Amino acid sequence: MERTLLCALPHAIGKEVLVQGFVDTLRDQKHVIFILLRDKTGLVQIVCDKAQGFKLDQLTPESALSVKGRVVAAPHVKIGGGVEIQCTELIIESKAETPLPIADDSGSDKKMDWRFLALREQKNRLIFEVQTTLTQAMHAYWSTHEFIQIHSPKLMGTASESGAEVFKVHYFDRTAYLAQSPQFYKQMAMAAGFEKIFEVGPVFRAEPSFTSRHATEYISIDMEVAWINSHEQIMSLEEEWLAYIIQAVKEKHGDAIKEHFGIDVIVPSLPFPRLSLEEARKILQAKNHLIGSESDLDSIGERMIFDHIKQETGHEFVFITDYPTEVRAFYHKRHPDDPSKTQSFDLLWKGLEITTGAMREHRLEQLMQQATEKGLSHESLQHYFDFFRYGCPPHGGCGIGFERLVMLLLGLSTIREAMYLFRGPHRLSP
Repeated sequence: MERTLLCALPHAIGKEVLVQGFVDTLRDQKHVIFILLRDKTGLVQIVCDKAQGFKLDQLTPESALSVKGRVVAAPHVKIGGGVEIQCTELIIESKAETPLPIADDSGSDKKMDWRFLALREQKNRLIFEVQTTLTQAMHAYWSTHEFIQIHSPKLMGTASESGAEVFKVHYFDRTAYLAQSPQFYKQMAMAAGFEKIFEVGPVFRAEPSFTSRHATEYISIDMEVAWINSHEQIMSLEEEWLAYIIQAVKEKHGDAIKEHFGIDVIVPSLPFPRLSLEEARKILQAKNHLIGSESDLDSIGERMIFDHIKQETGHEFVFITDYPTEVRAFYHKRHPDDPSKTQSFDLLWKGLEITTGAMREHRLEQLMQQATEKGLSHESLQHYFDFFRYGCPPHGGCGIGFERLVMLLLGLSTIREAMYLFRGPHRLSP
């Protein structure tokens, strides 16, 4: 007999079925045992007659069961679509030990220790169903717009970004580094003439940060395109792409997201609002909030800008553009009319940065000069500089934090909930 998923039971009244899943709850009555069985599609009540030899002590919560029985109408039963199963055969495929190591009121660290058990909850599984739909929609968009997928190495001979936030790895007789970004390899694809590329893969940041939005390993979504004139074209690409993938999630999961997370999925209108960093600073100054000497937005400033944009336009997204050279990477292209500023941007959603992007500097001499100004060794960047020696088109791109995207889409309190297995400064297991 083939397995029937629980969501299909209302269409199987009067039929003999095989259902399989985990024991959600047990209830012992005088003559019967009620089992609430859970699979990936929902719950159903199983009625086991004790006269047939079924015993409660054979069962424990979260045990894996196979159950055969007849589906009957049960309008009084609130779960399972108004049906229940009269059990004729029950097989305990795997008995769960008792007591369970976590409960509903267990702390987040405990639930991370026993992540596979926490992920059995319908609400948690929905997070990854949404992630699947997001990635399917991303690939559909990229395929329609003729992007090429790349898979860049995560072991590198030099750090992929400036700064010290890098993991060193013993690599035979030398030191290697875990990739902080596929940035250099994205630009290599531009020099190779690929024109439009994307990558979805892990990146690593050695940040000793314990905030709700940071992790030491996460999934980065990267796009790079050639033959563009400004960072405005990258922003237009990203906002169109975001509207497309959010629409896909709304169509497939909107009702379930509303039920489990209390969130209405809002497909953003185009174009997104844009503010230069200078304009954002003026808005914050008017609200008596100073950014400080780093010429960048702090987390409080990001939330205040979101509140301002939401009030003024009703929009949840805002691009912050034209960052000064001192806070941007050496490969960001500078404004021709103001070399102190870069053709770069961040994208904020609900007051949190999810994207950094820019037009890249593709002229070798200018690129080398900008690296020198940042105090970077030309020797360590030699292979990168080689990409630009034999002709390279104007290009630019962006990187999006996948888990941050999911966290904000579903209104999660921490990025940990959006990750299958979280990695942080103090967590390397399970």
